[in-house]
Amino acid sequence: MKVEFLVKPAAAVVLIWLLGVSFSAHGAVANPTLLRAKEEAETKGFIFETSRDEIVAKAKKEEKVRVLSALEPEIFKPMIESFKKKYPFIDVQIQEITGTEDTQRLLLELNAGSVKDWDVVHAPDDFYSELAGHARRFDILGMAEQKVLTVNPKMVDPNLRAVVSIASSVGVVAYNKKRIGAEQVPNSLGDFLKPEFRGRKFLVDIRPHWMVALMPGLGQEWVLDYARRIKEQQPVWIRGQTRGLVSIANGEYAMDHLVNYHSCVRALRKNPTQSLACKVIEPVPVRFQESGLVIKVAPHPYAALLFLEHEVSPEGQKVIDEYGPLKSHLHAGGEINKIIQGKKTSINDYRTYHNSTKWIKMVLEAYGFPREETK
Repeated sequence: MKVEFLVKPAAAVVLIWLLGVSFSAHGAVANPTLLRAKEEAETKGFIFETSRDEIVAKAKKEEKVRVLSALEPEIFKPMIESFKKKYPFIDVQIQEITGTEDTQRLLLELNAGSVKDWDVVHAPDDFYSELAGHARRFDILGMAEQKVLTVNPKMVDPNLRAVVSIASSVGVVAYNKKRIGAEQVPNSLGDFLKPEFRGRKFLVDIRPHWMVALMPGLGQEWVLDYARRIKEQQPVWIRGQTRGLVSIANGEYAMDHLVNYHSCVRALRKNPTQSLACKVIEPVPVRFQESGLVIKVAPHPYAALLFLEHEVSPEGQKVIDEYGPLKSHLHAGGEINKIIQGKKTSINDYRTYHNSTKWIKMVLEAYGFPREETK
C-alpha cells in the first residue's frame, strides 16, 4: 500500500518540534513574539524564561534566597513578611550593606571568587559599573516587556538588562527652624551662593550624589562651576547624611545643602524638639537608588529573581514608602511622584546612570578633594 504524506517527513519533524516548544507547562500555546524574544536574548547570551510558572517552580526547588541590601534595616522584616505571603516555601534572609568600605569589600570578594552564599546585591551609583558587571545575565528587561515578570521596564537598565532599580530619592535642603527662619532658607540652588551664606554657614557632603543628580538636567559645565563656587563659600565638609542631619537637628548647624528626602523625614520623625525641617527646592534632583541584581554565582538565582520582582511590586513599594520612609520608585506611582509633581526636576536614571562614577570624581575635583571636618 502506498502511503502519501501531507507533509514531507523532514518538514514533519520540524513541525513537531515547533509544536512542542510552543506549548507551556500547562498546555497553552505560547506567544510567537515571546519565543522570538527568547531566541534574540539567548543569541546575545542572556537567560530568558518564557514561563513565570517555570521560574516559580525552580525557585521552589531552591527553597531560599540571601540578600545584601542597602535599604533601611527597618524595611527588612515587613519586606520578608510580604514576600512570604506570596512564596511561603522560600526562606529569606537580608543583611544590610552600607558605605564605601562595605561595598569595596564586597567587590574584592566578588573579584576573588570568594562570595558563595549571597544571591542579590544592591549596587550604589559610585560603584555601579563594577558591581553591575557581576550580574547574572537574566534578561529581566525582556521578560518584563513580555509580561513574564511583573516589573515596569522603565525600572530596568536598558543596556545591561539584568539590573533593576528598587527605589528612588529626592534631594532636599535640611534646616533647623530655631537657627534660621523659613523665609531665609534658600529657594533655589543659586541662593546658597549669596554672601550671607559664606563662611561655615551650611554643611556639604563630600560624597556628592546630589550634585551628580543635577548633571542630567543642568549640564556638566553648570554643575562643575556651581561646585567650584560652593567650595568658595567655605562650607562645613561632612561625610554621611545621618551625621549631618543629627547635627542640624541638635542645632549645631543651620542647614545641610542637599540630603535624601527620606533620610530627612526619618530624622524628623525621631526629632523630639521638632526643630528639623525638610524643604524641596527647584530644580529638584532625583536619582534612581538601590540597583538590585542577581549575581553570577548566586546559588538560588530564581528565588532571587522573584525577590527582585517583589521589591518593585505594589506590595514591596508600599513597604519601602512606609518604612523607608517615602523612598518608593519614581516609576512605581508612590509618594515620590507626589513630591515632585509639577516641579522642574533633574533625574539621574538609567539613561545617565553609567556616568555617575565619572561625574563623582569630577565634582570632587571641583570641590578641591575636601576632607571630612572633625571638631
